[in-house]
Amino acid sequence: MHPVDESRPLGRILLFGVQHVLVMAATPISAIFLMSATLRLDAALTVNLLSAAFVLSGIGSLIQSLGPWKFGPKLPFVMLPGGAPLILFLAIAEQHGLPTATGAVILTAAFYFVVLPVFSRLLAFFPALVIGTMIVIVGVNLVKVGAVLVTGRPGTPGFADPANLLLGMATIGFTVAFYALFSGVLRQLAVMLGLIAGTVLAFALGSVDFSRAAEGGLVSLPQALPFGSPEFNLIAALPLMLYSLASMAEATGQTVINAEAVGKEVDKRADVPKTIRGDAATSFIGGFFGLPLMVTSGENIGIVRVTGVRSRFVTAAAGVVLILIGVLAPVTRAISVIPSAVVGGTAMVVFAVITVLGVQMLGRAGELDRHTNTFICAVALALGLLPILIPGVYGGFPPNARILLESGVAVGATVAAVLNVLFHHVRLPLPRTRTRTESDR
Repeated sequence: MHPVDESRPLGRILLFGVQHVLVMAATPISAIFLMSATLRLDAALTVNLLSAAFVLSGIGSLIQSLGPWKFGPKLPFVMLPGGAPLILFLAIAEQHGLPTATGAVILTAAFYFVVLPVFSRLLAFFPALVIGTMIVIVGVNLVKVGAVLVTGRPGTPGFADPANLLLGMATIGFTVAFYALFSGVLRQLAVMLGLIAGTVLAFALGSVDFSRAAEGGLVSLPQALPFGSPEFNLIAALPLMLYSLASMAEATGQTVINAEAVGKEVDKRADVPKTIRGDAATSFIGGFFGLPLMVTSGENIGIVRVTGVRSRFVTAAAGVVLILIGVLAPVTRAISVIPSAVVGGTAMVVFAVITVLGVQMLGRAGELDRHTNTFICAVALALGLLPILIPGVYGGFPPNARILLESGVAVGATVAAVLNVLFHHVRLPLPRTRTRTESDR
């Protein structure tokens, strides 16, 4: 039996599952808080959406990890809201209203199923060169996300507060110390132990107040249709549908790199569509609960590599924990009070591992030994990293174009795929004055 399919003692599976949740819980929390702040939602609606985000994240993680029927690749995946789909959702909501935004999510989820048969035929144009380049961009982008949790956004009050920097760096230091000093199961739990140690330090410094966890009721079940009946507008949903194509390419990379991380051979033509169907099914359900598109997360791949625990039942356990958090209000509130600097310090380490995985994929495949491939990778990285390193660079472009261009992952994947087709699948005329050399390949 492959290690990814091995079941471990229930206690250990739950511990490792909780570790995944603790590292990644900041994503649904920050996504819902951003929705609430941008759309000026009241407290009750925010709590309802937060509950729904945890429950749907758990359901999606179970689908991707357990793989019922043709949904889910049976790999250790966790699903989360946030990122570019959230920004698109907010843009549609501000321009056309929240009912139209939820309708756009439902339409896009259905659109996945319509275009999937065509997309699966195009997977031959996504070799290791394209996927590895995309994973590097994903990793860099996620490291930046983790860093912003520590520092705050430039130009905002409290940016680069020394106390937050201390908490973030101390959390990283704790994680390194646990990994260096421990062995066996404790070493595999180094990420979670570092997060707990950072939270304890924050509590000692007076940066955490757990008293709010006891306020309110015990159970919080998500309510369907929080914004009323969805309104379906194809024109309004078009930006989200266009992004879904890039999301499919990203799901391709996530599936391949996840399989690489656990050492399992996968058939892209068979397994990638299962990942995409899992995304589509979870997003379709989530749309009726007022959530943006739900996507497979590359963040937990870093945890898999750091801990060495490859069992998909761990992320299935994480899915169960996420559902429990979503319905148990005190647990949700307790997790939400962990300082962002502590979560960010942990996230920076885990997310940086993803960048290393992308580099390893390029190196093992020997894709950069050919000068043409080096050029393709360089151009894709330059254009993909541009909106990540220089936020607002496309501020003068039309809103719909800007939303797509500002997704560095989408830009990098598209550029790498197009250049790969241009140089490797289309015959380019060569100058007659010289012979073709090895560097032209």
